[in-house]
Amino acid sequence: MRACIEEYKAVEEAALKFVKSVAEGNSKYAKELFIDEAVLFGYLDGKLEHGSIEQFYRNVDTVGAGDGFKARVDVVDVEETLAVVRVLEEKWGGRIDFTDYLLLMKMDGVWKCVAKAYNQNSNTIQK
Repeated sequence: MRACIEEYKAVEEAALKFVKSVAEGNSKYAKELFIDEAVLFGYLDGKLEHGSIEQFYRNVDTVGAGDGFKARVDVVDVEETLAVVRVLEEKWGGRIDFTDYLLLMKMDGVWKCVAKAYNQNSNTIQK
């Protein structure tokens, strides 16, 4: 059953923690969003990253977003305990465009991210 509009707003607010971490180069906001067991999948400059969300934290903490960084959050779907969010990022680190999909679960009344999968736009891959 589809969730009410208020739940969409709650999911968007949760996902904005992800964007704030990337924009500020500080994983502390993302750590409020992701569960410890969250997983990461995606290709960064053609190399597969997969495993613990800790890799994402390291990337965020070591590469600044840059002055031209922009992001957009689209809440794709919200069911009673499950949500999918798409985050568009431009110019992360001054050159990389990503599309991220975040899978969120409502746990103990709070939206938490359990998985992040991403695509790096091919025109921003550095070889």
